Amino acid sequence: MAALPLMKLIRLKGVPILQQLHLEERLLRTSPHNWCIINDGTNLPHIVMGISGKPAELLEINSVLRDKVPVIRRFSGGGTVIVDTGTIFVTFICNKDDVSEVQPYPRPIMSWSSLLYSRVFQGVGDFVLRENDYAFGNRKFGGNAQSITKNRWIHHTSFLWDYEINNMAYLKLPKRAPEYRLARNHLDFICCMKEYMPRTNFITRTVDALQGEFSVETTDLEAVESPSNTKFIHSSKILTERELEEAALG
Repeated sequence: MAALPLMKLIRLKGVPILQQLHLEERLLRTSPHNWCIINDGTNLPHIVMGISGKPAELLEINSVLRDKVPVIRRFSGGGTVIVDTGTIFVTFICNKDDVSEVQPYPRPIMSWSSLLYSRVFQGVGDFVLRENDYAFGNRKFGGNAQSITKNRWIHHTSFLWDYEINNMAYLKLPKRAPEYRLARNHLDFICCMKEYMPRTNFITRTVDALQGEFSVETTDLEAVESPSNTKFIHSSKILTERELEEAALG
């Protein structure tokens, strides 16, 4: 029987989402290893948009500016989310050759990850991959995004363990909403994982499921921090107030 490919695991708690995105992009583009990054919550609320997202179409910009909510444009595709201490982030960064059964396109990658999460949620709720989302029944609790390079890909998910109702008012109903949303507002469309399983159980089950696919080796953040002489330009960034104001003016 062939040995399982190695995956390095980094477990974080409360790391700022921009720092996490910078780490992910650097590992995707400069590391030869497979990685799983689990970040249990982020310190302050941030709105995170996909690389091609348009603020005027996705955000209630006047409210965002009034309340000084930071807006990040990340390096990967996907939709717009608002994240905070109630969000759990799970990221897989893989060499194509180590998961050769997965075609390097968003849909096959999501199908692969949904099989892994079906083990995580076995006996819990009615877990399903609906279009690009993870849902219990017809209510979303996980949003996905990918970035694919020549030899590697990243799949990262923001899981709503809990959320602040007021924060959802910063997000517009997107023009390109998934069909199963059926024009429901945010509160009717999403649900909280906390209604289905404890936070620590989810993280433990995710690591257990991963060990069925990879030889998992835990490492810490300090071991992968970039040396100061390593030149790498991150593409995830916080949009300036001026950029948001210009977007609001069209």
